[in-house]
Amino acid sequence: MHPLMMVSTFVYEFLLIHPYQDGNGRLSRLLTSMLLMQQDYQFIQYVSIENVIETRKDEYYKVLMDGQKNRYQENERIDLWILFFLESLIILTQRLDAKYETYSKLKLVLNDRQQQIMEFIKEHKTIKVSEVETAMSNQSRNTLKKDLAFLVKEGLILKTGERKGTQYHLKE
Repeated sequence: MHPLMMVSTFVYEFLLIHPYQDGNGRLSRLLTSMLLMQQDYQFIQYVSIENVIETRKDEYYKVLMDGQKNRYQENERIDLWILFFLESLIILTQRLDAKYETYSKLKLVLNDRQQQIMEFIKEHKTIKVSEVETAMSNQSRNTLKKDLAFLVKEGLILKTGERKGTQYHLKE
């Protein structure tokens, strides 16, 4: 059985047995997130399934009631619930895509010091922290190291070596 079918069926069963007096819906959404992450659907941690359910609350209750009306009978059908669940995941992935598109369009802004470091690296091609420290003597070594680490993390420069042998290179 596909993992999404297992998760949706588990959530359906959990909601229908209604084990607690209050909070079953919230707990089911928390369990949904946990089960999806266990099945390697890691995207779920970046979007709110709670919000999707809230915006589709009428449909949520309708599909649950449709399944529940024939509970424990041969004609019990949960297909509408499974479709609702899968459609909700589609909405979540679309929202995540929209977030990604928005954030990917944001331009990385470097502060003046980071821009100076980039210019220094462009001029020298390969540098060491000590060389930047000498060129920018008004800045602390730790601040410069943090800036270099940020530039590496953002993919603007490359780092090779370790400790005293560490060098930074312009990314071509």
